[in-house]
Amino acid sequence: MERTDLLVIGGGINGCGIARDAAGRGLQVVLAEMGDLAGATSSASTKLFHGGLRYLEYFEIRLVREALQERETLLAAMPHISWPMRFVLPLHTEMRFEPKTPASRVIATLMPWTRGRRPAWAIRAGLALYDRLGGGSILPGTRRLDLARDPAGKPLKPGLKTAYEYSDCWVEDARLVALNARDAAQRGATILTRTRVTAAVPHSGGWHVTLRDETTGETRQIAARMLVNAAGPWAAEIVEDTVQQPGRDKLRLVRGSHIVVPRLYDHDRAYFFQGDDGRIVFAIPYEGDYTLIGTTDADHPDPDTPPECTPEEVAYLCDFVSRYFEVPVTPGDVVWTYSGVRPLHAEGEGSATAASRDYVLRLSRNKGAPVLSIFGGKITTYRRLAEGALARVDEALGGVGGPWTARVPLPGGDFPVDGFAREVERRRAATPWLEARQAERLVRAYGTDAVRITGGASGSQDMGEVFGAGLTEREVDWLMEHEFARRAEDVVWRRTKLGLRMSPEEVQRLDDWMLARQAVPARQEQGLTTEGQSA
Repeated sequence: MERTDLLVIGGGINGCGIARDAAGRGLQVVLAEMGDLAGATSSASTKLFHGGLRYLEYFEIRLVREALQERETLLAAMPHISWPMRFVLPLHTEMRFEPKTPASRVIATLMPWTRGRRPAWAIRAGLALYDRLGGGSILPGTRRLDLARDPAGKPLKPGLKTAYEYSDCWVEDARLVALNARDAAQRGATILTRTRVTAAVPHSGGWHVTLRDETTGETRQIAARMLVNAAGPWAAEIVEDTVQQPGRDKLRLVRGSHIVVPRLYDHDRAYFFQGDDGRIVFAIPYEGDYTLIGTTDADHPDPDTPPECTPEEVAYLCDFVSRYFEVPVTPGDVVWTYSGVRPLHAEGEGSATAASRDYVLRLSRNKGAPVLSIFGGKITTYRRLAEGALARVDEALGGVGGPWTARVPLPGGDFPVDGFAREVERRRAATPWLEARQAERLVRAYGTDAVRITGGASGSQDMGEVFGAGLTEREVDWLMEHEFARRAEDVVWRRTKLGLRMSPEEVQRLDDWMLARQAVPARQEQGLTTEGQSA
């Protein structure tokens, strides 16, 4: 039976971040993900490293401070897949309603978000606190904009006169997960995708775990000293059904939906819009030719129900941003939608919007076998969450080394925060046959590792078959060998977003090619058996 220190359940950002941190401390790690890496929540975010300006309204000061201070730490480690972005927050002169009673006036004064759009003084105070909590030197602070003069005002309705502009960061969320998994593997971890944990039996020395490959049906047996339950929306089910412990922690599943439309404006800033209902929606430059709009907050029934952006949510988001943009956005403009389920730690909040984005790390034992369960969290704090998780692993196992991941580059991120343009220039100089847009896309995705994809090629003919939108055989080979991609959807919607530019026929050709590529090698992993046979 194969042995390991940690068996991590879940290949989202928390699971992959924990696997990377643990492997870097010398622990033996196996990670099992029942689908593809980032196949659920972690590829369906708004794709921001941010403190969460609106969380200040719910007095989550510690969470906001931790997230804001992480932004620059993360930027330094991944300047290819993350970069600074400025957000424009237009101000309104009108309020949604006037409080009628003395009590309601007091509440509205102390908590202005209860009456729809926030007043200017509350926004100024919130942004001042946001800047102060963030600190650092990479990201510029808040400034006031005259929308009649600034280009940010051009696509907006004329009645909007003033805005504030502040800093947060963009991140390619699914690539963040894949690169954490790759780095974990380079440090000795075993990463198993499309592999489900079907049983976990506790004993005094840890856990006997059965894994099943969801594609082949083959199983493997692993003896793990400890389990880490980072299953996201399925974390509560893992506790009750797999680990078979009474669950004291509950999850609130909240669906967040986004729409993508053709590019709505020419500049590279994002917008932060307030609604009459007290919610906020972002409009963000996306993949060069598009604008990303989101998100919604709606309770979701269960993790096994696939989240979908409903027609009502599409209409809501279109109507929301059309109150700001001079040219209305309609459902007919939408070229793509996506939706994800956020597993929020249930703490009795009334609305989905108010549910906490903080996380809980719960260490327990079953017959002496330790299991650590992760509830909640947000993408910006994944690295800090992983450090906290390893502290709990140290409580259970002992001998775990200290934190090491701060500012340590992810694969391909070993260049300065302001060095992206220079990396593109180097790539173009080394491969003059590569189109400028293609060179930029490769460096954005792979950073300094782009040379390992194009290296040795004297022209585009050396890159192999082109499946569409510039995606070549060499790049797909890299993604299969180094980033655990197994199907076309892994490539075109998670490792890249080229699905926006590829036809269904091109995607099907890619899928057929990838399946044929995988059919040739014999089984290489030890411990595999057919379903029902002993290991």
